[in-house]
Formats: sequence, C-alpha cells, structure tokens
Amino acid sequence: MASLLGIWLGITFGTAFVTGLVSHFMQHPPGGFSWPSRPVWFYRFAQGLHVTSGLVSVPLLLAKLWTVYPRLWEWPPVRGVAHAAERISIIPLIAGSIFQLATGIANIAQWYPFRFFFTVTHYWVAWITIGALLVHIAAKITIVRANVGQGRAARAHLTDRISQPEPAGDGLSRRGFGLAVGAAAGVVTVTTAGQFVPGLGDTVLLAPRTPDVGPQGLPVNRTALAAGVVVIARDRGYQLDVVGPRPFSLSLDELYAQSLVTVRLPITCVEGWAADATWTGVRLADLLDRAGVPAHAAVRVESLERRGGYRTSVVHPPHARDPKTLVATRLGGAVLALDHGYPARLIAPNRPGVLQTKWVHRVVMV
Repeated sequence: MASLLGIWLGITFGTAFVTGLVSHFMQHPPGGFSWPSRPVWFYRFAQGLHVTSGLVSVPLLLAKLWTVYPRLWEWPPVRGVAHAAERISIIPLIAGSIFQLATGIANIAQWYPFRFFFTVTHYWVAWITIGALLVHIAAKITIVRANVGQGRAARAHLTDRISQPEPAGDGLSRRGFGLAVGAAAGVVTVTTAGQFVPGLGDTVLLAPRTPDVGPQGLPVNRTALAAGVVVIARDRGYQLDVVGPRPFSLSLDELYAQSLVTVRLPITCVEGWAADATWTGVRLADLLDRAGVPAHAAVRVESLERRGGYRTSVVHPPHARDPKTLVATRLGGAVLALDHGYPARLIAPNRPGVLQTKWVHRVVMV
C-alpha cells in the first residue's frame, strides 16, 4: 500500500510541479522567450490541472504518512549508504510537501497568515521538494517494484517489507483502505475541477470560487477598493496614453468611439478558477500601429493602481499583436464594472489573470 500511494503521489506531485513551472514561466519568461498566445485555453487547462493535482495530493499524502509512520522510527535508523540517502531525503520531502500543500490551499482561499511573498517561496520550495522526491525515488525504486504488480512473491528478496496477513476482525483491509483513499481523491477531483472545466460549475462544492459568481457574472479577486482606485478610475478627466514613436492620448469618450471588436475569451486566475466571458474593446494591435510601435516590440501596460506587484505587465509581441488581445471597455455587452477594471482593462488569450491588467491608463513601448 505504501508503494502504491507513493506511485500515485509521484504522479500528482509531478503534474503539479510541471504545470507550476508553466505558470511561473508564463508570468516570468526566461531570457527573450515569448509564450505563444494560442491555444487560448492552454493556461486555463494547465493552471486548473495544477491546483486540482495539488488538492488531490492532500488525501494521498495523509494516507501515505499514516501508512509509513511506524517505519520512521525503526531501529537501526541507518543501514547503509542508500538507506542513509533515503532517510535524509525524507526530511525536506515531508516538510516541503506539507508546506507546499498547506500554503497552496491558503493561497487559493486568499488567506495569507504568513509574511513571505507566496509565489516566490512556493516556486523555490517546489524545487527543494521535487529534488528530495527524486532522491527518495532513486533510493526506493527497487523496493517499490518488489511490492507492486503481479508476481510480487517472486521478488520478495528485493523488498524490505515484513510479510503479514490481512488483519482479522473488523479492521479495514489493505484493499478497503486503498479504495477509501481513492474515493477521497475522486471526491476532491469531482468537487473542485468544475472551477476550470467548462460546464461543471455546479459541481464545485469544495472549491473556493464558483466561476459565474461575481459582478457581471465573473469572479473578482482584487476589488477597486482594495486597489485604491475607486476615485481616480471614476474621474471624467481619464485618458489612455499610448506611448511610442507617435504617442497619442484618448479621452474616455474617444476610447469608446473607437472601432470596437468583440471576442469570447476565458479569464484564468493563478488560484485555479477560470470563466468564459464576452469582451468588447479596441484591439491593442490597432493602438500600437497608430502609435508607430514596431511589430517586434514588447509593450508595458500600466494600471491606475499606484502600488502592487502586478500594477504593470509586459505584453510580448505574440500577445500584443494577437487580434483577440483587447483594451476592453465592456463585459457581456455592458460597460465594465469598476471591480473588473473600469474604465479599461487588458484581456488577452492564453495569459494568467494577474497579467490581465485592470484600470489601464498607459501603454508604453519597451
């Protein structure tokens, strides 16, 4: 059972690690790399899978720790070099696993009792945890193979397990225990995946977000009040500045009078939820062309928000020139709600929600 749980955890942890890297490098592209803007659903899928695989790991990890707990106190504590490596790897593996899952759940619930910046810490602890996991797998691979699959008895000489009969009486059998853990993991999957899978919104019983609940039928993470832009965003003197070789500015009325385009795009939060919406606004590419911004240039989109790690975002050419990338002024046919970024916000395909800058007032060539 410990071997099977280890295999399942290896799958869920590996999935969470790879999809976490996707999210990290989308937000922080290495070097001159520019992430593609298509397919439009890719980030939605990757980040939803990241959060769901993390949540499914919780019952698996608890069951794994319960199963192996007696072995943690076995004597002698070290029986050789390989065993020593395996024992040493347990410390960062268990500590890192608990830390990642606990802080990850706190993040999707938007509860931050800790003082460190979540995304940076989560990223680096992930590397420590996955490194310890690889060392642990290397030390245990022979034992796992000996305990799993057909013909286990013929491989008994390769394992360190103590052969025991199934418990008698009213105790839960190994098969029953495995089914219970699998059922728990299945319930977590079914009741959380709907926050990013279209059409399953009614099943999100354990998810912290329902995709269609919020102003204009769309969730909000950061409100205008929290961002401190309530007054300045409503200022009738608002203007959108586009800075390039031929800079220009648009008043609110002039922005609304531009040739408008309507697109259907999902907005996906790093916390795992995603929702489709209909956006109307001006193509970012059209504004850049008018300002004389070269097609190969990236631009920085700036918010009216005065502080915060995501008050600006850099839009690289694949997104800046995508015909679906808009400076949006309407959502679902109505003027943007203040909490959704009124008077204007960025919306682009295949892009994390934290980079879909709200309350946009300036676009600058970089």
